[in-house]
Amino acid sequence: NGEIYNFKELKEELSSEFSFKTQSEGEVIIAAYIKWGVEFVNHLRGMFAIALLDDETLYLFRDRLGKKPLFYLHERAFIFASEIKALLPFLHKTEMDEDALLGYLSFLAPTPPFTFFKNIKKLSGGEYLSFKNGQIEIKRYFDLLDVTPNLITDRDEAVFLVQKMLQESINIRLNSDVPMASLLSGGIDSAAINAYAIKNGVNLQTYTLGYKNFTKYDERQNARESAELLGVKNKEIEISQSDYLDALDKTLDTLDEPLNDPAAVPLYLLFEAIKKDGYKVVLSGEGSDELFLGYRQYFEFLDIESLSKLKNKNWLSGYFHSNFSMNREWERYKRVFDNTLLFRTTGENFTDLQKNVSMRRNVRDNESLKYLKSYRERFVNSAHTDESIWYSYIDLHIFQAEHFLTKLDRVSMAHSIESRTPFLDHKLASLVFSIDPKLRYEDGVTKSLLKSALKPLVDEKILLRRKKG
Repeated sequence: NGEIYNFKELKEELSSEFSFKTQSEGEVIIAAYIKWGVEFVNHLRGMFAIALLDDETLYLFRDRLGKKPLFYLHERAFIFASEIKALLPFLHKTEMDEDALLGYLSFLAPTPPFTFFKNIKKLSGGEYLSFKNGQIEIKRYFDLLDVTPNLITDRDEAVFLVQKMLQESINIRLNSDVPMASLLSGGIDSAAINAYAIKNGVNLQTYTLGYKNFTKYDERQNARESAELLGVKNKEIEISQSDYLDALDKTLDTLDEPLNDPAAVPLYLLFEAIKKDGYKVVLSGEGSDELFLGYRQYFEFLDIESLSKLKNKNWLSGYFHSNFSMNREWERYKRVFDNTLLFRTTGENFTDLQKNVSMRRNVRDNESLKYLKSYRERFVNSAHTDESIWYSYIDLHIFQAEHFLTKLDRVSMAHSIESRTPFLDHKLASLVFSIDPKLRYEDGVTKSLLKSALKPLVDEKILLRRKKG
């Protein structure tokens, strides 16, 4: 399931050893596995969920950044699928997974390996599973933290390399033998995709979502201006409150399990309209905010993080514990003065203490850290020390992969549309992780590095526009 963007190059590389009979990606994957074993996955560039059976051993691979889902169930037999609903008939008993619920309340979506259905598990991005003789083993084949930090410390060099890699990432995703379109908001991410597409000689049909009577979240005016400045064709899709309510049940059925994002419904309607126009592939800008620090709260957390250097924090810790508040700011300062992990994804919703009060059950403070433990341990044991890298790392794995990409994949595939996300190319992400992190935030400007890279292609009016929605 998915798309391997470099399968033709791999086919050519392998052609001296293998005689190919089809034009399919699957045949290339088999040849690559025969040549390189499980290491073949490191030669792939794309988004994928792959199942490969070698004699008595079954392998499952999920792409590096979790763009495509992969679920499995091991009860009476071992069963796997790209959708939870395909596994439900095989469940011995339908029960809710408590860890999924608590992870969902904390981070907007269940964290791997949990799903809301007890015993149905999911692989995390960058993992592969092997099943043999009734035994499951899960390993990680890719980790952004393996990238050597601070390889690039010069800003001009960083800007040049981001330009080069972003253009490459977009260009390889423009190859398609079916009609392709692009989403267009008022922001810089979709503008960047379309600007580079035009530079490559491809003028995509773009789509913008609008809300009837809800101007606060409506980006149509900004999108119109962006379309004019970029020189692209734009089609506006307006939805009303009744449209939203009518599509609610269909969207929930598509998602398979609770996902804390009401935007899934309008996105479902947008893809429904795109399908009616005959498009099969859509480019979207997910991942840019996490890679280039596009959320203002990243900077707020970095500021609060500096308080951890205070030598005498015991009094402050005692004071905060004696003056409990449900306020989110109280929780942040309490964490710093307690020397516990401050940033726990941009999508952190309910804190443990809030869950304890609202659910009327014993949820211990910092209990939710167990869902982030493996990620934090990998960060601590890596060569990376800048906390902003942790922000990007955990958000790419949880906030992006299990929340935003879950939403995007489910609602687009519900209409048989393939969503491609150039900012989540693993080579682009690896490049960003090799750049001195301070270049991303030292001037206090969100997406500073990306904005500098886009200056030659994207009008300043778009680059300076405030984030909306």
